[in-house]
Amino acid sequence: MELSISEKKKAKKVRKRENLTFSILNYTFFFLITLICAYPFYYLIINSISNNELSALGQIRFFPQEIHFENYSQVLQLKGLPLAATVSVARTVIGTAATVLASAFLGFMFTQEKMWKRKFWYRFVVITMYFNAGLIPLFITMKTLGLTNNFWVYILPAVVQPFNIILVKTYIESIPKSLQEAAEMDGAGIIQVFFRVILPNCTPILATVAIFSAVGQWNSFQDTLIYITDQSLYSLQYLLYTYINQANSLAQMVKNTSGSLSSIASAATTQTPTSIRMTVSVIVVLPIMFIYPLFQKYFVKGIMLGAVKG
Repeated sequence: MELSISEKKKAKKVRKRENLTFSILNYTFFFLITLICAYPFYYLIINSISNNELSALGQIRFFPQEIHFENYSQVLQLKGLPLAATVSVARTVIGTAATVLASAFLGFMFTQEKMWKRKFWYRFVVITMYFNAGLIPLFITMKTLGLTNNFWVYILPAVVQPFNIILVKTYIESIPKSLQEAAEMDGAGIIQVFFRVILPNCTPILATVAIFSAVGQWNSFQDTLIYITDQSLYSLQYLLYTYINQANSLAQMVKNTSGSLSSIASAATTQTPTSIRMTVSVIVVLPIMFIYPLFQKYFVKGIMLGAVKG
């Protein structure tokens, strides 16, 4: 039995009302989730620029008070910081470029049926996601290879990442094979096909891999802790990690080395362990927060198209 025109209009209004209610609840829910995720970063920032005494007492929660930027000017003058920042930037740029290139090339090669023992090598790479020898054998291996107290210990162990290779391989499989076949008919070799055909069509997934690699390289400090004793090779994260652990003595050192300026400084800008921790944490997080939006437009597309298919 067909509904009358009035009943159809009424049903349509009910659906619109239900859709509107769902949209409001949906947006409200995700807005709250966004606030929960963003608040820790906001909390760090407002505490790093607020009155240091109030921050140490935990009284800065939602809005900054007595704003100043002395914490940053003093923390950035700490010994070894410029060199450590250079090391971190270098390892992030070089490590990300090497990882992206290796992931793209291996992902491409694992789609080539003519590759010798293709399935064996693919499984050999993937199985390393689940098994490893442990920290001590890894340290012995790195020492035997001469990578301890060596800048390349930051780069080489992270070049081949099985998860990234899987993402790239699955993405490349979605590219029409006719593109490669046409290039080969024109006389292109495997390297020419890779650089001229495959790479230009893999921008979304390569941007995704670049995000993973850059964040991992920038945030890493454990490799410095394990393999490096040469202070000239300390990464920024490791140096700031030590500063956070030594915040009490560091605050006193900053106060003492400020010279005559500290004698006239107000209590609002006097360094405290809390202000040191907050400022250092912001310095570590901000670069990635600025870089991530540049790749955001590629991220979802790369993950979806590069996802493992059932």
